[in-house]
Amino acid sequence: METVLFTTDIQSSLAEVLHGRSFSKLVVLTDVNTHKYCLPLIQNILPSETVFITVSAGEQHKTLETCSAIWTQMTKAVIDRQALVINLGGGVIGDMGGFCASVFKRGIPFLTLPTTLLSQVDASVGGKLGIDFMGFKNHIGVFQLPEKIIISPAFLATLPQRELRSGYAEVLKHGLIRDLSFFRNLPSKDWEHQDWSRVIQHSVGIKKAVVEVDPKESGLRKILNFGHSIGHAVESFYLNGTQPLLHGESIALGMIAEGFLSFEKIGLSFEELKELSSKLLQVFGKVVLNPHDLEAILDLCAQDKKNEGNTQLFSLLPTLGDCSFNIPVTREEIKHAILYYQQLPMA
Repeated sequence: METVLFTTDIQSSLAEVLHGRSFSKLVVLTDVNTHKYCLPLIQNILPSETVFITVSAGEQHKTLETCSAIWTQMTKAVIDRQALVINLGGGVIGDMGGFCASVFKRGIPFLTLPTTLLSQVDASVGGKLGIDFMGFKNHIGVFQLPEKIIISPAFLATLPQRELRSGYAEVLKHGLIRDLSFFRNLPSKDWEHQDWSRVIQHSVGIKKAVVEVDPKESGLRKILNFGHSIGHAVESFYLNGTQPLLHGESIALGMIAEGFLSFEKIGLSFEELKELSSKLLQVFGKVVLNPHDLEAILDLCAQDKKNEGNTQLFSLLPTLGDCSFNIPVTREEIKHAILYYQQLPMA
């Protein structure tokens, strides 16, 4: 399992990590936003000969074309297998940068410095790397661990509130699948004003405990996908539209819809469904889906990586704080769950 370092002094912690490790060259990958807002927090401790690669920001750029541009710049900089890559960014940079490092010259080591709440509590932990392909989320990828993940809440001050809220969906999910008291103690009002260091460490601890049991997602790790079968489909559908949804906004929708499936199929009580739905709606509000988009969203659900053959498999909640996996769900049941979400009142 990868080593996670929590710190309130990102410069000192990174300097110590770099001082204790030899490398031929250092590559720092950023997007245009993290280059502007996050790189200044670490730049003065980086070697003068550091190679900087900056790409466009956003999920729509997590593609083979962007990877090709990264590999081209690494090749022109004569990066060898003794080099070290630092991925400085959110989930897109962590996923894509780790993927690029893992396959370049059959693999060079990398560090992850997650700069968003979403990447700190979820995307950076667990070694799942990948890119989107043909409109499908993380359709091409590998399992590969970074040498170290350095997590600092200092980066959260660089985030717009909407991005911070997006990451909060994964924090809430960790409570829903594994720690009910944690979920119930997370605020739905003034949620942005809390002890993020404590929340992040606890949330990461939940995910790490699951991943250590099942690193390659052959069983238990599938519970981390609660809310994602429908959520990823919604996110993918609207990704290239005029009003794309952030990951956490889509996953919040997915958790409510899959909460309804949990109620319908494996015993989640109606009171628990109401508790889940109410809290998520209070934080995220409601996404208004176009009824004409429903069939296309259902088609995307059929491409989920957890599916086996023609059977769509979901991770669902028998009760809040617990999660089961490999639950077969039909297309009609998924449609019914999305319709349940659509009829909910605005928070």
